[in-house]
Amino acid sequence: MSSAFQRSVPATGDDCVLPFQLAALGVRGRAVRLGPAVDTILTRHDYPEAAAALLGEALALGAALASSLKYDGIFTLQLRGNGPIRLLVVDMTSEGALRGYAQVNADRLAAVLAETPCDPVSLLPANPVPRLLGSGHMAFTVDQGPKTERYQGVVALDGPTLTACAHHYFRQSEQLAAGLMLAVGRDNGRWRAAALALQALPSAQFLAELDADEREERWRRAVVLLGSATTAEMLDPALPVEALLLRLFHEDGVRTFDRRAVRDQCRCSRQRIDRVLRTIRRSELDDLRDAGGRVVVTCEFCAATYRYADADLDALQIA
Repeated sequence: MSSAFQRSVPATGDDCVLPFQLAALGVRGRAVRLGPAVDTILTRHDYPEAAAALLGEALALGAALASSLKYDGIFTLQLRGNGPIRLLVVDMTSEGALRGYAQVNADRLAAVLAETPCDPVSLLPANPVPRLLGSGHMAFTVDQGPKTERYQGVVALDGPTLTACAHHYFRQSEQLAAGLMLAVGRDNGRWRAAALALQALPSAQFLAELDADEREERWRRAVVLLGSATTAEMLDPALPVEALLLRLFHEDGVRTFDRRAVRDQCRCSRQRIDRVLRTIRRSELDDLRDAGGRVVVTCEFCAATYRYADADLDALQIA
């Protein structure tokens, strides 16, 4: 699969993915920094703070996973459970357009947080996945259009955090040696999110001269160094991503590549909504009518509103 996700960004700033490699350790990785994009996505809806924080982590995770693949289309991360946060959806195109939303039962969430308050740094309660999402599943989908086969991987939500759930997915579905850290927080009231992801390179490609024990030892070193990163470092807008990677891996010859831009951009449009409405009988649209009798459709991702008078429905030939 070829990737169109190649638009580079300046050497400083947010809303980007920075690929890197630790050749001495046989590891490649991705560093994700989200600033204005994640702040816009999270503040567009009136989410409770804990729900916004968990969605922020999911956005960083989605960007890290999507940018590690070669594809030309849409990568989707979906987390569905029976908890107060029923659904988290994040998707990113191969050109770096990122979006996401959450379905939240605010009353149930408030009851959970009354028993387990949020940590002031992470803005999440302890064990956020079982408490906020409950039991359910995590799904990854790559859709490259109608002429290609859609790839999907699904695993149970198994772990206390999104990081742990992603590690479970890698172990069960991909059988990959992978390491991951996620961070979310606020800086002067604005949301920020970040991810650091590592993946062991195939032994035939790097470190082929080493035995399995030595390769494993170098992988463990990479994971230990990854784990030394703090939330403050990962989110610090004054600390360039390159500087963070040098701080973590300076003894192991970290090599960085061109940054790839990530931006807040929804794919909804009047034409897309038209196509959806054509699949629905007019009698089934009454629940969507406003006080003036128009059918109102609101995008769950970007909150854009599309209004249809009866004449518009006639033009769409909706019976």
